[in-house]
Parts: sequence; C-alpha cells; structure tokens
Amino acid sequence: MATRKSKSKARQSKLFVLDTNVLMHDPTSLYRFEEHDVYLPMVTLEELDSHKKGMSEVARNARQASRFLDEIVSGSEASITEGVALSEPSKGLAGGNLFLQTQAVSGELPVQLPVGKADNQILAVVMHLARLNPKREVVLVSKDINMRIKARALGLSAEDYFNDQVLEDADLLYTGMREIDDTFWERNGKDMKSWQEAGHAYYRLTGPDCSNLLLNEMVFQEGGERPFLAIVREVSGKTAVLASIKDYTHPKNAIWGITARNREQNFALNLLMDPEIDFVTLLGQAGTGKTLLTLAAGLMMTLEHKTYTEIIMTRVTVPVGEDIGFLPGTEEEKMTPWMGALDDNLDVLNQSDGESGEWGRAATRDLIRSRIKVKSLNFMRGRTFLNKFLIIDEAQNLTPKQMKTLITRAGPGTKVVCLGNISQIDTPYLTEGSSGLTYVVDRFKGWEHAGHITLQRGERSRLADHAAEVL
Repeated sequence: MATRKSKSKARQSKLFVLDTNVLMHDPTSLYRFEEHDVYLPMVTLEELDSHKKGMSEVARNARQASRFLDEIVSGSEASITEGVALSEPSKGLAGGNLFLQTQAVSGELPVQLPVGKADNQILAVVMHLARLNPKREVVLVSKDINMRIKARALGLSAEDYFNDQVLEDADLLYTGMREIDDTFWERNGKDMKSWQEAGHAYYRLTGPDCSNLLLNEMVFQEGGERPFLAIVREVSGKTAVLASIKDYTHPKNAIWGITARNREQNFALNLLMDPEIDFVTLLGQAGTGKTLLTLAAGLMMTLEHKTYTEIIMTRVTVPVGEDIGFLPGTEEEKMTPWMGALDDNLDVLNQSDGESGEWGRAATRDLIRSRIKVKSLNFMRGRTFLNKFLIIDEAQNLTPKQMKTLITRAGPGTKVVCLGNISQIDTPYLTEGSSGLTYVVDRFKGWEHAGHITLQRGERSRLADHAAEVL
C-alpha cells in the first residue's frame, strides 16, 4: 500500500526547467521548489559561466549559483542522469531531485525560431522533456516575459519565479497606520488607564483589537476639531499602550522651517525625529515629500540636536549600470548627476530661513553641504557608520540582498532611512513584490526600533498632483 502512495506522490510532482535569469536573480532558487524536481539545461550552465566575471550583483549571483551546483553534484554519489537528491544540501528545504542535461536534445522547434539562440535551445529542451514525460507536468520557469510568451505559444507550461516575492499584491503592503472609530474604544476602552509623561498623553487599552496592533504603528481617528493621532508604544497580549504624537503641522514645531502638510507627513516626521527609532522606511509617489522631510529631520538632528555627526546620502545609479567610473572626478563628484534631488531640496530648506539674508543663506548652505556626504553604493561593503544619519534614496531599485548589505553597515547610534516609490522600479527582473524595499517594510514591521509610513498625498504643486492623477 505504501508503495502505491509514493508512486502517486511521484506522479504529482512536477519537473521545473530553470532559465538562467532565475539562478542569476536568486541563486537559492535551486532549493525553492519543495518536493518537485529541478532540471538545468546545458545552455543554462553555459550562460552562468559567461556571466560570472565582474563585481556586479548578477556576476556575484552567477558565482554563488555555480558554488551551490558544485556542492550538490560533488557531495552526492548518485548519477546525474538519475537525479541528485536536494534534501541534504538544502537542509530539508527541498525534497526533489536535481537533473542536469547530459545528452544532446533534438527538439523540433518551428522554423521561425533560430536554433543558435540560447532561449530557443532551452525551449527545445522543455519540448523534449514534455514528450519524454507525457504523464508529468513539465514547467519552464523564467523571469523573461518574452520567453514565457514563446513557451506558451508552443503549447508549453511556463511560469514566473515567485518565490522571492514578499507579497503577491503590493496593495497588501503594510502602510504603517490604522484608522480607528468609536467602536474601537467601545471594544477596547472599558478599563482604560491614561496618564501624562514627558509632554505626551498615554492610554493603556485592553481588548480584542490590541493584539492586532504593531509597535510604532500610527493610529488615527477623524472627526471633531482635533483628530486623535497616536503611536503604538507597547503591545502585550490583549493590552496595548498608545501615546499621543507631536503635532508637526503647527508652525511652532517646524523642523528646519518645514511643517507637515498632511497627516502622513506628520506621522513621518514623528518617526524621523524619534532618536529611539533606528530604522525608518518612507514609501510614496513622486512629490509626497519623502526626501524633503528626511533632509529637514536629518539637518535638525545633526546640526541643532547634535544626535548624529553627519548625514550620508546614497542612491542607486541604475541608469549607468553598475559602475560610475567613466565620469571624471572623485566619488562625490561622480555622484553629483544623481544628486539633483538633494540639491533641489536643500534650496527649499535654505529659503525657509528668511531673516538671515543672502550672505547668511550662502554661509548656511556651505555649512549644510559640509555635513552631508554623498556616497556610492558600490563602495559600501566592509564599512561601518557610527552616529550617522544614513539616507538611502530610490531604495526600490535594490534587491533584498543589497538592502541587507547596506543596512548592516549601521554601527552604534546610526539611523537608517530608506526612501522609495515601488511603482518606479528600474532594475531588471525586480518587481513591486520582490523589491528590497518591500522586503524590509514587511520584515521590520512590529520591531520596537523601526517605523514605516506610506505617504499618499502629493504636495509638490497643483500641476504635479493633476499630472499624477490623469497621466
């Protein structure tokens, strides 16, 4: 009876043929197919070999994939033709076998598809395997949309690689805030205790909704002259403590001459100005004020409060590719073309100081620029930042691995702020669901020293707002 069960299970398991871009995107993809088998065509190995040179992320991933393959193949006594078990090298993550192409394949492709092209050779392998295994589902896995379209046109099964996706739908991403109504107070406010401490009002609530709250999540209730705005400071079982937040929309609380123009900006400034919060992520469309608010808070905490020694700003230089070497000058000068956003925002922050006059503003500008360092991502490995205010702009273009490399640079007393718009990703094969920014928002939510806000309202100009709406 047991043998019949195992046979039916084997019949259900699929055979996944991997395209090279899957391995170059995520080398651990070999172990991500659970009980199913993985097949690598010879062309995939050839392409891995041709991409392994260089210091780019793709080259590093190609080398790592090759190392994994070497471990799997050399650590097993089984023949490659029969399949090498993945359970041991994957430490129980995968239960299938790995097959490598060991013989030439004569797949009959349509005449229009040139045989010399690597993609078409992989399609020929998939076609051959589908013919050899009529009772088993053979699926091509590729990050290349055109490759998947060609496969489906030939009547073959094809899928994108989803295992690296944090979320299926970006709309489900944590926003960092939650709206409450009167029923929330009815359900959770029966034994409410409230007190004042250090200029903030605290509320201890007990009830069924408290366990769903996350640390440093913002809660708000509309209505009345003064809406209720608070941050979650403690969560323990069915008990939570809410604390009122500082009102940065009021001119007396202006940060470097900047006041919050809406509720989300107010929330963002509360997170940015809190020295207990070491990691802040701000998501939002163009013009929502991410960079301006972050720079204003950074300057205030560096020059006025002296919490940090300097501001370090970096961003991904995707349009140029990997290297910034062909531009003349030092690292700072080479990064200047990508730092237009920094200069634009500094101009705004300088103009807010109306009393000092032209000379005073020029002196302030020089002082500010001396405290802001612009760094390239390419030289971040091995560094440690102490008491710095680190801003990572355009963070949606980073992979989860690059994001980890950057955030782990933070030494004692450093605050890291990641800014980005996940609907504007320029990195190939990176999507809203698999971006490093989405990854950190999801992984850091609920940690006591991290906060996140999704900014929704554009505050750039009426023209920019209307363009974002209608174009």
